[in-house]
Amino acid sequence: MKRVALLIETSRAYGRELLLGVRRYMTEHKPWSVFVELRDLDSSPPSWLQNWNGDGILTRTSSQVMADAVKAVGVPTVELRATRLAHHFPFVGMDNRSIGQLCARYLLDLGYRSFGVYGLATEQFFEERCNSFTGIVSQEGFSCQSLQQTGDREKPEQWERQQKSLVNWLRELPKPTAIMACTDQLGFWLLDACGRARISVPDEIAVIGVENDETLCAMSSPPLTSVSLGGERVGYEAAALLDRMMKGRKAPRKPTLFEAQGIVVRRSTDIVAISDPLLSQALRMIRDRASSGLRVADILREVPISRSSLERGLRATLGRSPNEEINRVRLEHARQLLIETKLTLEQVAARTGYAQAHYFSHCFSKAYSVTPGKFRKTLLAD
Repeated sequence: MKRVALLIETSRAYGRELLLGVRRYMTEHKPWSVFVELRDLDSSPPSWLQNWNGDGILTRTSSQVMADAVKAVGVPTVELRATRLAHHFPFVGMDNRSIGQLCARYLLDLGYRSFGVYGLATEQFFEERCNSFTGIVSQEGFSCQSLQQTGDREKPEQWERQQKSLVNWLRELPKPTAIMACTDQLGFWLLDACGRARISVPDEIAVIGVENDETLCAMSSPPLTSVSLGGERVGYEAAALLDRMMKGRKAPRKPTLFEAQGIVVRRSTDIVAISDPLLSQALRMIRDRASSGLRVADILREVPISRSSLERGLRATLGRSPNEEINRVRLEHARQLLIETKLTLEQVAARTGYAQAHYFSHCFSKAYSVTPGKFRKTLLAD
């Protein structure tokens, strides 16, 4: 039985998801004897590591001391944390550029035209999230206000100083503004600052976080919309790679990257940011009912707006016709079902409002340049 050390933090939602993925791999394949302990991301190397006689390591490395300690063991190792540290372990993890792009597209589709980003400069992957977010916003012709988190928050006076700074920044932003916080923790702080400033969320400020830590998201007021990273599949593929390396296979030179699983919508963004109330009502219908077979005629029956006004309004606001927006929402729902479920293509088509699976496949391929079947197969590919 192979002996594997799991140097992965248990204090954060993403780390726990990774461990679940490793566990699923062991359940489906030959089990390992695993060394695992309760850890924080910044925990020191465990004392037993220097005398450990094992076969492989899965690690989330947070310091050069940790990197050196792991490297000294001299066994096949897979890194699960994007880092600038010198160790040269193969990396399996998230495509952080795609995370920022996903957030930007989501907020743009809600109709926002003023944006902000609350970031951290401590890690390259935080910078990638923020830069890709601002890049998409800029590409669409809009500006984005940025704020970088700095300083220590361990003492009450430091925490109060930080929140006062956030309140001042939020008050200066035009309303409505949509903000991406590059972690759920930062999103939690933003929403606290909105409460202190009596800024209405999401009517004046909308906030989206990253990681979908359910405890933090639920504790936020209002609950925080967040990007679900899908750490379980990352952990599974990291375990598969380590297994191959322990059998003598060479490590890949390029990192193995996964796109985020999707967005879990909660009240911090649950609004359509369009000033025209009739257009807003129509767009809300599309978001809520597109996958139930909604047609433009259904909208016109319930919303007192003419077809020409609906067409002109959505094209001016979103750059899409009502039918194009209905199809976009359906396909995004289908994409989520392909990622998160094992439904057949026929079942996915039916659940997203397509009468025929082959027409669904045609629309999906046209939108994403890949068939739905191939999209699903590549989700867990190396």
